[in-house]
Amino acid sequence: MNEQTRKLYAALMARFAHTYGIPSVERQFSIVPSIAQTLKDKIVESSTFLPKINILPVDELKGENILGSASSPVTGRTDTSQPGKERTPRNVLGMGSYSFELLQTNADVALPYRIMDAWAKFKDFAEHYARYVRERMASDMELIGWYGTSGAQDTDLVANPFLQDVNKGWLQYMRDNLPANILAQGATLNEIRIGEGGDWPNLDVAVNDLMQGIPEYMRKDLVALIGADLVAQEKSALYAAVGGQPTEKAQLNASLTTFGGIPWETPSNYPARGLVITSYNNLSIYQQADSWRRQIVDNPKKDQVEDYNSRNEGYLVETPEKFVGVEFANVKLPDGAGGWA
Repeated sequence: MNEQTRKLYAALMARFAHTYGIPSVERQFSIVPSIAQTLKDKIVESSTFLPKINILPVDELKGENILGSASSPVTGRTDTSQPGKERTPRNVLGMGSYSFELLQTNADVALPYRIMDAWAKFKDFAEHYARYVRERMASDMELIGWYGTSGAQDTDLVANPFLQDVNKGWLQYMRDNLPANILAQGATLNEIRIGEGGDWPNLDVAVNDLMQGIPEYMRKDLVALIGADLVAQEKSALYAAVGGQPTEKAQLNASLTTFGGIPWETPSNYPARGLVITSYNNLSIYQQADSWRRQIVDNPKKDQVEDYNSRNEGYLVETPEKFVGVEFANVKLPDGAGGWA
């Protein structure tokens, strides 16, 4: 890095050290929970999806889910004047007992000197640096949440480009705890066909049918999380039905605010053929409060600054009974030639 950049970098590292209350950030240090919480909040703010779900601090590496939804009514009356009659409180947090396990999660970011030299021209050099790290970490959390299937001791980014082996995500949590709520196939073995002539002719029918798998008393605040390929297919079929008039297309787009009677969105880093119905507050990421370790190293051997971060983290569905979805890898759409792909 050039001399101007090095001065800015030195000032930034001094500021970091002051914030963390340590002599230097170039040796690994523990981040106190209060500052870790602030960092976590900044990372979450870098995402459009993470602020909608639960990001919670916990003390233990293993335990039972913290949140949940009431699985039955609690209101009633008991005639305690009768012999043997007494009031009996009900444990209504979910229909079953579900647990979590946190895994060490490393998030190590390299920042090449050439990028830092370019940023040195801006007054907000420090914010450029912090935003670069935060945005990458937030994006990775989303990828793990949707694609994660395992927690390998030695992860392989080439073999698992969507971070499948970093941690178990929300879909894997369901596969492990309530697999019946994740549809793997329709009429055809290992295929779920969505489109005219398929298992579901359109997304309205698909969402409505899937929603029947959630108990009626849990259908509050539901949202359909729908992949970009499914939305594009739906729009294409509707455009073909209404013709090519621009005004009709505009009206059609404006009308697509719900599917199956509930709101929908396509989260960032979401599988292109994903389809999940749940509520935002049913999805959680737990982080052990005192587990965050950090070290920032200037590495001239690689012409870069390296920011090492480590924390214990886990992904879970608070009430699995309030989550239904499909195996996105098995979803097939019309190929335009009478088949499915």
